[in-house]
Amino acid sequence: MRILLLLTLFVSAPVLAQTTRNATLDGYEYPFPVQYLPLKQEGQVVRMAYMDVPATAPGNGRTAVLLHGKNFFGAYWRETIKVLAAAGFRVVVPDQVGFGKSDKPDLHYSFHQLARHTKHLLDTLGVRKAIIVGHSMGGMLATRFALLYPEATEKLVLENPIGLEDYRMGVPFQTIDQAEATERKSTEESIRKYHATYYPNGYPLAHDEWLLPLAAQAKSPDFATVARANALTFDMIYQQPVRYEFSRLQVPTLLIIGQADRTVVGKGLIKDPKIVATMGQYPELGRRTAAQIKGAKLVSLEKVGHIPHLEAPAQFYKALLAFLR
Repeated sequence: MRILLLLTLFVSAPVLAQTTRNATLDGYEYPFPVQYLPLKQEGQVVRMAYMDVPATAPGNGRTAVLLHGKNFFGAYWRETIKVLAAAGFRVVVPDQVGFGKSDKPDLHYSFHQLARHTKHLLDTLGVRKAIIVGHSMGGMLATRFALLYPEATEKLVLENPIGLEDYRMGVPFQTIDQAEATERKSTEESIRKYHATYYPNGYPLAHDEWLLPLAAQAKSPDFATVARANALTFDMIYQQPVRYEFSRLQVPTLLIIGQADRTVVGKGLIKDPKIVATMGQYPELGRRTAAQIKGAKLVSLEKVGHIPHLEAPAQFYKALLAFLR
């Protein structure tokens, strides 16, 4: 039995790595049923994919919305969804337009528009108020959502959000066309090298589950669509900081910060090592941001990198559930 299992793993891994996936990950199965919300933006009709997962324990009447990071898609919240559903929460997990199974139109991307799409999704689902949880880029979006729709935000949770600093202060500007040209050169190797930076204690092979679909898109004939969307959303992050608005938040807020995270969007563009050394300092960024948000709670996770819900799930769930209860 053990030999058979080893043979299965040996055979299946290369097959996964060689698979191609189109721009909307057709054929790639998410952990829960995926539905689609039609939207109209700049004269284009686009689809927003989402999972709507009911509580698996007696429901508490509350809804949690999980917002993914830039280099991810909603499925990587799988275990978090299970934990929240088992605690009585309804869990809504959208793929933002431009990501995952959602369409990737060539248009202007903004956190305001993505927040509006998310609010429209909640309105469609009959959710009047929700807990908004955002990781990485999702933290920037969650912040924008809470600023635009405080009446619809029960609580705000920011998990190693990017945007705690203004990247324009250290990262050189590049045009969207330049960013797209770089994105078009993506390979499984380059994607793996970047994702490895999320894990200061070594890249776990289990993370391949969330990396390989992205690598498979890079091998697809329509990868140009993905590369263009990646470039446009990079520009959104660069041009639309939320760093100056945290003091305006009026909702209960929790920051969960992996202390070993040193993520800087566009770090590879910085030529001066002295500038690199001053950016992505998450221990200080977390403390500063928590001090700016009235009544905010900060949970620091020692020796944890950019994705606590994958790297240190037990610590992440403990902090999350304690805050929600």
